Amino acid sequence: MDHVTKTEDASGAETPVIPDDRTLLLVDDDVPFLTRLARAMEGRGFEVTTANTVKDGKELARAKKPGFAVVDMRLEDGNGLDVVATLEEVRPDARIVVLTGYGNIATAVTAVKLGAVDYLAKPSDADAIEAALLATGGDKADPPENPMSADRVRWEHIQRVYELCDRNVSETARRLNMHRRTLQRILAKRAPK
Repeated sequence: MDHVTKTEDASGAETPVIPDDRTLLLVDDDVPFLTRLARAMEGRGFEVTTANTVKDGKELARAKKPGFAVVDMRLEDGNGLDVVATLEEVRPDARIVVLTGYGNIATAVTAVKLGAVDYLAKPSDADAIEAALLATGGDKADPPENPMSADRVRWEHIQRVYELCDRNVSETARRLNMHRRTLQRILAKRAPK
């Protein structure tokens, strides 16, 4: 499926087309984060619409056909990639950035194949998100100034699985293939820097 989403520059290299309209759909079930990001992106000149479920995100994608979107990977009612697929269907030139609290290569590849232009780990700030949405050609967003340490990424992942298991230590340990006592020690500690 070939979309008219690129143009050739003077050297013949293809560069992505940035949509003329500044309509932006934000989809995230973390309401405080969604509210802060919406305010920040409005301050950067975007016309923002928000949703906090896959269902609402897909409906707004069809109704508004935004030029830009920022979609969280994991939502209460499903996978944000379903919203990405709908956006790609209704607006092939949309610039989509996928956010996730715990990134991995497989989902990054899937997100890009579905039409996302970038994949950022949470927490991402509005500057990084705007840079990813507006990046062209060989431009890539600069690496974060203070990226999370490997220990912090591991801790965040464990916390996420723990929450998804309704704070059941035994079930979390089973899913993480970890001894229950080891998990209890990790949960009792503060988050690493």
